[in-house]
Amino acid sequence: MGLGSIGFPGLILILVIALVVFGPKKLPEIGKAAGHTLKEFKNSAQDSTSDIKDEVNEVKKIVNDNKNK
Repeated sequence: MGLGSIGFPGLILILVIALVVFGPKKLPEIGKAAGHTLKEFKNSAQDSTSDIKDEVNEVKKIVNDNKNK
């Protein structure tokens, strides 16, 4: 069950509940913090993916060099 299965009405309900629980003054701060956290997570995931791709390419190069000997 991913975020895509919530749908628009479910998202509206979550936002209304968050507004009631946290109040209108805290909501922008919470949104900013959530956005920052999501951005950091995305950057970290991209860095990890890049590192893995670099390692795979290095192993491929070593294998190809050994084949050509």
